[in-house]
Amino acid sequence: MVNLTIVGRVRDGLALAQGPRYINQANDNFSFYKQQAEFILKEISRGALAPSKMTIRVDHKSFHYLMENGICFITLSDSSYPRKLAFHYLQDLQKEFQKFDSDLVDKITRPYSFVKFGKVTLIIALQLMILDSPLKLQKEYWTSPEPESSIWGSPLLEDIALKWTPITIIIVGFAVLFWANLALKEDFII
Repeated sequence: MVNLTIVGRVRDGLALAQGPRYINQANDNFSFYKQQAEFILKEISRGALAPSKMTIRVDHKSFHYLMENGICFITLSDSSYPRKLAFHYLQDLQKEFQKFDSDLVDKITRPYSFVKFGKVTLIIALQLMILDSPLKLQKEYWTSPEPESSIWGSPLLEDIALKWTPITIIIVGFAVLFWANLALKEDFII
């Protein structure tokens, strides 16, 4: 689940909007994570974090950010939350943000004063929560294609390892037992 969302301008590191809070209001960690998100935004504006898409882990949480057209979208989630869902959420935010006038965004001078977009983040977050529910979750967000046999590398090697190796061990075991039975008999001469 998405715990915190911040939208900021890259050129000056100004936080434009904040999404709804899902961490308990009484929790002191909320202010810590909000400060961390603002710090990440400042580092992006300084050019210290170059990739346009990245995940940063802090404690048992993950910050995911996406930069597009001079705007940075940052979200905080549990580390166990799928990255694909988090970036899907950020891409939805980015698409909605493009609908706003860029001149309006450039005129903003105070932090968190773009209240209109805060409401949009709430709507998208609620849609994501509905999508994230166990009954509605689409499988494509949770799973990624994996090779058929990640341990053995090919289906033939897996077949050999899982079927023929136990058979070979059983045959060799019987041969050793038979040989030991013959060797323990007194009339057996080599």
